[in-house]
Amino acid sequence: MENKWPVAEQARFLKRTGELLSQGYSLAEAIESMSFHLEAKRKADIKTSLNKLREGFPLYLILAELNFKRDLISYVYFAEQHGGLAHAVTEGSDMVLKREADYQKLKKLAAYPLFLAALTFILFFFVNRLLLPKFTSLFSDMNMAPNIFMTVIAAADEVVPYLFYFLLTLAVLIALYYKIKFSKLTVLQQKMKLVKLPFAGGLIRLLYSHSFSVQLSYLFSGGLPVHDALKVFEQNRHEPFSSELGKDIILKLAAGEDFDRAVGDYPFFEAELPKIIRHGQKNGKLDQELYFYSRHCLKELEGKMERSMKTVQPVLYSFIGLLVISLYLAILLPMFQMMKGI
Repeated sequence: MENKWPVAEQARFLKRTGELLSQGYSLAEAIESMSFHLEAKRKADIKTSLNKLREGFPLYLILAELNFKRDLISYVYFAEQHGGLAHAVTEGSDMVLKREADYQKLKKLAAYPLFLAALTFILFFFVNRLLLPKFTSLFSDMNMAPNIFMTVIAAADEVVPYLFYFLLTLAVLIALYYKIKFSKLTVLQQKMKLVKLPFAGGLIRLLYSHSFSVQLSYLFSGGLPVHDALKVFEQNRHEPFSSELGKDIILKLAAGEDFDRAVGDYPFFEAELPKIIRHGQKNGKLDQELYFYSRHCLKELEGKMERSMKTVQPVLYSFIGLLVISLYLAILLPMFQMMKGI
């Protein structure tokens, strides 16, 4: 489809569809009912989707053709396997809506500091290239030593080009590493590399632990045994990570490894996940244990993101503020010095 739906619109559409399903609507009726509240270009997509749905196409494939977000497609895929479509798409949509709201909030929080940083850079360039050379020349003629702020700005001017070249070189090296090595790794190997990243690695572990545990909990609550649930993962062809993960765990189980130990072999899962699985298998409530753990991971993920935003923003503002003050003092102090010398 040419017109890609915004993520928030995708989630709201599926959330409302799930609510209608829980009220007794059939899937086709729910989607058709939703189409009355959509704009014309979306109605055309829905009309095509309804035709395919009536021809027997699964909903997750239809959403994939509409370029829906992978997280939402995965929720629908797994929900169609265990039969709890209404609850799963409603909860999945809530999660995606929350994550999208956090993303938009992060964009807004970053926009103003970035604007200030750009403005500060322009001011820095103007002061350093036009005003400070004139003051430096004047001080030299008057046998006066430059103040500390002028020295700092001059030093920063020498460092900034090297910093720019360093960042450019780093970006080129990362791009080359991705093209030559990283892209050639299997999906599981890529995830194992990503979790080694500072800070981002912790978020990735929480994200994948949440996704894996919540999907398994739905499958187990539908009555599927471990092997069949993992087969559902393996057959999830539109999501290479799920497919490869399911296949790999099945091979480990076939080799005689316990399920909890097999999951514990992957560094992109939280260390608590195997313990949760072991405990759930002992008390016969594995589906509930995994569901509650998925909620815990989601809260932890949201908490980390919120704490990060609260930390980064003041640091960035402080840095910009100090730089701006230094620029102003670099201009004003020479004037005061010259006024004293007159």
